Amino acid sequence: MPLPRRRRDDVDDSRVHEYPQHLRAAIEDAPTGAGVYTFHGQEGDLPLYIGKSINIRARLLSHLRTPDEARMLRQTRCISHIRTAGEIGALLLEAQMIKAQHPLFNQKLRRNKQLCSLQMAGDVPQVVYSKDIDFASELDLYGLFASRHAALDALRAIADQNKLCYGPLGLEKLPLGKACFRAAIHQCAGVCRGDESQAEHRERLFSSLLALRVACWPYPGAVGLVERDEAFTQIHVVKHWCYLGSAPTLDEARQLSQMTSQVAAGFDADGYKILCKPLLTQSVDVQVL
Repeated sequence: MPLPRRRRDDVDDSRVHEYPQHLRAAIEDAPTGAGVYTFHGQEGDLPLYIGKSINIRARLLSHLRTPDEARMLRQTRCISHIRTAGEIGALLLEAQMIKAQHPLFNQKLRRNKQLCSLQMAGDVPQVVYSKDIDFASELDLYGLFASRHAALDALRAIADQNKLCYGPLGLEKLPLGKACFRAAIHQCAGVCRGDESQAEHRERLFSSLLALRVACWPYPGAVGLVERDEAFTQIHVVKHWCYLGSAPTLDEARQLSQMTSQVAAGFDADGYKILCKPLLTQSVDVQVL
């Protein structure tokens, strides 16, 4: 008689408890509030993984229940954590620590020296780089991309969705006096053969790019974003979308605002993505420093 097959749930339940016992104390002592945590391997090595959560203990427990992370857990010797007063602080600190410490198991949030965007040069979109211009103050940038290839792929996707012609966008060189192939198969609205005017084509291009528009830094200098968790208060100091650190008081936040090294390092896409919505919608308490 064949043995009964084990259910998927049975396998998962048995693996939940297969984790290094020496991590139990670190997890039981972890706070239930927001913050950043680090899995450490051998002393002197790079950290294994840096993460964030609004409930550090619960997030650490979820790591233990994930079979795919067993290899990282076997290498982990200890776990440390840093509390923050809220989710924004945790997001900012996590991104800062990953870029500074290069943990082995983190694939994202590392500073990208090829960060680029699209900008109109006359009627033609061109790829521009954050190493060449200040993305925090430059007007009329569209999208943040990890590479030129990614920027051009995004432009092609916009063209395909809106039946724009590759020729005027600089994506394809058209033979003199001839329409593009995409017009023949009704994937281009036909500006290349006179079916629509250049002005109509340009208007549809601008309309489709608006959703990708990069917001300029909306303040004359640094600001502090205030987060509170009962008696715990933090002021997150930000300038030109770059996170400079957190302080418990306005005086200390003003001192942090004088830092220039991180701002000088260039536009921080992670800081922008974290901060853009709460700042522009004024959903956080902001203090001009």
